[in-house]
Amino acid sequence: MITIAGSGAFGTALAITLAQNAPVLLWARDPSEAAHLQASRENLRRLPGAAFPAGLSVTANRHDIPPEVPVLIAVPMQKLRASLVTLGPTLNNRPLVACCKGIELSSGLGPTALLAEIPGATPALLTGPSFAADIALGLPTALTLACADDAMGRRLQTALTTRTLRLYRTTDIIGAELGGALKNVIAIAAGVVMGAGLGDSARAALMTRGFAEMTRMAHALGARPETLTGLSGFGDLVLTCTSEQSRNYRFGQSLGRNDPFDPTITVEGAATARAVLSRATALHLEMPVTAAVVALLDGRASVGDAMTMLLSRPLKEE
Repeated sequence: MITIAGSGAFGTALAITLAQNAPVLLWARDPSEAAHLQASRENLRRLPGAAFPAGLSVTANRHDIPPEVPVLIAVPMQKLRASLVTLGPTLNNRPLVACCKGIELSSGLGPTALLAEIPGATPALLTGPSFAADIALGLPTALTLACADDAMGRRLQTALTTRTLRLYRTTDIIGAELGGALKNVIAIAAGVVMGAGLGDSARAALMTRGFAEMTRMAHALGARPETLTGLSGFGDLVLTCTSEQSRNYRFGQSLGRNDPFDPTITVEGAATARAVLSRATALHLEMPVTAAVVALLDGRASVGDAMTMLLSRPLKEE
């Protein structure tokens, strides 16, 4: 059996596809939501039209989670710590797979560092270019599974690969985490470019220089360069900077148009941008795209100001 903690769109989508392989238990924090999901056999609010397979069951009782089996934790990064506290000792002594992207604003830590605080846990990360709706509908998707324990990584790779979901394995947790976190910041910037009507050429330039920032920080923190050129870095960057299914990209479009954005929608890149800029400053790294995003978020710059700031930087070799 596999357990997924978190009944949002991504957690539900994973539960649907993984139930092809083995029984899946989907844990929802809210008992009324769990009862509704179990009765309707569909997540009508998050993934309408994606029916639950027979092997998928839903609970709100953490004590229903079997011991030792892997738990995939699919909650937003800024809510991960609170979810770990809610689930408590139930998570001890088992593989834990974070299914979120970002950096905790309060601590500057990535998701696997939070999982490592759980007694006896083997932390791992599932990341890469994916939208929940695609996974739930059985459309072909490839992701990165990062686990420092290669033997456990191999077991998880086998258990979590399905007919339509293909996993590639790495032991480079730092690179996989940073790729997934930083690309959300660049996606906001790409959305700003398109929302402001600056054009596809400007977006291509922005993505390229943004990828340079991602690589620069990852290298400074000890990641392997090839990780950033893989699914968890470049692959995820391309997806989130070019599709309106990306919440970060849509949020950036709203910033570029100076339109309001639905505050109930989670935008991981906003908190991550601030955390990244703080870390980059401490490391004396130049992160001009990230700095421009933070200035926009804080209301210290207009889109025109941000564009001028980026275009007036000293000329240099690529």
